[in-house]
Amino acid sequence: NLTRLGKKIDKKIDHYNDSFPIGISIERIASQDHYVNDKINNFITNVTQSIIIVLLVMLLFLGLRTGMVVASLVPVTMVLSLLFMNLFNVGLNQVTLASLIMALGMLVDNSIVVSESIMVKMEKGLTSKEAAISSTKELTIPLLISTLTTSAAFLPFFLAENTMGEMMGNIFIVITIALLSSWILALSFVAMLSVYFIKVKKVKPSDSNEGKTENKGLFNRLNGAYKKILVRVLNRPFIFICLVITMFAGSLLLFPKLPFIFMPDSDRNLVIIDINLPQGTKIEETEKVTDALSDFINSNLLVPAEETGTREGVQNFTCFIARGPKSYDLGYQQEQPNSGYAHILVNTTSFKANKGVVEALDRYAIEHFPNAEISVDPMGAPGGSKNDVSIRVSGSDTEKLLQISEQIKREMSQLDGVKNINDDWGPKIKKVVIDIDQDKAGQAGVTNQDIAISLRTALTGYDISDFRDLDGNIPIMLQSENGGSLDVHDLESIAVFSQGTGKNIPLGQVAAIGIDWQLAKIMRKDIIRTITVNCDTESGTTASDITSALSPVLDQMLNEWGEGYSYSLGGENEKSTEALKAVGANLPIAAFIILLLLILQFNSFRKTIIVLAAIPLGIIGVIAGLLLFKSYFGFMAFLGIISLAGIVINNAIVLLDRINIELSEFGKAPYTAIIDAAQQRFRPILLTTFTTVLGLIPLYLGGGLMWEPMAVSIMVGLLFATIITLLFVPVMYKVFYRVNPKVA
Repeated sequence: NLTRLGKKIDKKIDHYNDSFPIGISIERIASQDHYVNDKINNFITNVTQSIIIVLLVMLLFLGLRTGMVVASLVPVTMVLSLLFMNLFNVGLNQVTLASLIMALGMLVDNSIVVSESIMVKMEKGLTSKEAAISSTKELTIPLLISTLTTSAAFLPFFLAENTMGEMMGNIFIVITIALLSSWILALSFVAMLSVYFIKVKKVKPSDSNEGKTENKGLFNRLNGAYKKILVRVLNRPFIFICLVITMFAGSLLLFPKLPFIFMPDSDRNLVIIDINLPQGTKIEETEKVTDALSDFINSNLLVPAEETGTREGVQNFTCFIARGPKSYDLGYQQEQPNSGYAHILVNTTSFKANKGVVEALDRYAIEHFPNAEISVDPMGAPGGSKNDVSIRVSGSDTEKLLQISEQIKREMSQLDGVKNINDDWGPKIKKVVIDIDQDKAGQAGVTNQDIAISLRTALTGYDISDFRDLDGNIPIMLQSENGGSLDVHDLESIAVFSQGTGKNIPLGQVAAIGIDWQLAKIMRKDIIRTITVNCDTESGTTASDITSALSPVLDQMLNEWGEGYSYSLGGENEKSTEALKAVGANLPIAAFIILLLLILQFNSFRKTIIVLAAIPLGIIGVIAGLLLFKSYFGFMAFLGIISLAGIVINNAIVLLDRINIELSEFGKAPYTAIIDAAQQRFRPILLTTFTTVLGLIPLYLGGGLMWEPMAVSIMVGLLFATIITLLFVPVMYKVFYRVNPKVA
């Protein structure tokens, strides 16, 4: 357990610090457990706030008795869900807690529908027990189908075989557990409480106001207004359908105006600095650059402990030279060991300080180290890419690939909001070329291996053994005394020791020594030589903005490159495409399950089509909401759309099921059945919307940039979808079944 491990480490650190002399201490640099604990505590607070909001909504709109019965489902379902989560080894984290918040509004729906049905039947003369039994028999299958269809909408995230699938797969498990728990409890626990606590006045058979309950206030007035609007819409169905289609098309036209961010940067108070010097740079040179950056941080950005809370800046930092640390966050990717590489991990005083620290370090790096590739960025998003924008160019000729990369870099540099432009091959470096004359080497009894070992011994040292120490093994190196100060011209006099003859031969006798400018490394993808040009974006610019600007230019350049050369997009574009494809590949499975469940429920293709036609309508509100709240579209907004689709399906099912009950049980004319069923399901659907929307407010306010677009998508999208569904489904039913308003 990360939390328990963190506590043990803290105790160890305190113990050692107490025993160290003054001026020496140990402190944490990357505290994942502290971050996780803070996030979990915040999300638990959000869940608690959401539960309280839902309970208050129930009491406010349903009255004390009915409200308490319906609201009782929430804490009991949460406890039962946590028990099952523990049984399936699903722990508490941001994703599972957010899933519980998302499920709150949905799980209340089952309770509302059951209690509402019991109240209506009691008003018609049945005893409370008879009403409860009749209602549970009547609603068992419809509520199960609506629960399973809502759950099936999240199945693609569970089946997705990529990083985002691993992160978000638990959403399906938690929501399925919560909804099935609410279904079981609504048909048992809530039905039992309804028998003992719900009291209604029986209405006379002549009373035309069928279905009125104890709450005769706001909902009755809203229901009356809804009936007037519904009648008008039913009398002009094609005008309404055209209006909805126009709104849907208009929202799609507005979609390109939304900024696209696959996943926002982590909200941890961490800034990472990656230093890349030319391949082959000595580790001493890398250390000098690292020391210079460290001195700048100490002098200009470091905030003393006594000033923490009053100033923003750097709290502490640590440096890793030639090799990065092991993974300390899902947003960090460890680089390959390299003498010209260094990694600096900076802890800022708060997440708000990240931007200022990044800008200050960026300016200093550009001014003082123009020849080094130094990237300064906040911690990346989990599952995201190392660079915001990457363009891979493949071909056969290395020189032409270098020319193309320089051409792309020039185009990148002309765009606003771009920084850290580089490529993964790096610049050419000066190399000493040892051209061995095999004939002379053979006559002298020297092999290529002899020459390699002798050169390594003279220049860098040869590992001959190990010295065993308490902490491990220390290598013993055999090195020439003046190996670090040799000149190129001195290489000819290096003695090559022959393993076969035991003699020493000057290197100049068996090899020609020259100097040449060559590439330090050549990368390949699928065996083909590939150079990748990278860049990052500044604050206020998204990777999709840069990609959109570069794509037409790259297409034009592609025609000039000739046959055998191609490019592909990497970076955030590739990661987002991979994630959406991984989810999209499983959408047909979810769609098939939903379709199968709908056919089993209704035994009708027409009703199934009505439900499916209502699903895209939520997108109208999603796009409008993201634009209104100045948010962005990305993976989490896509998750919100899937969640919204599940709720819309649920609302459509309970509405169509009620129409069927009005027709089959009460023998009403189709037109009357549509209006009465819509009014009967008006309150459950509206309450589901209220509880879901209001319950997501804490997640919107406290979930951070990661959860904001999902919360906005569901909240605003559901408001639009509910209004349209309450009108669209009855209208579509009237059109599909050719209902005559005059036959009522």
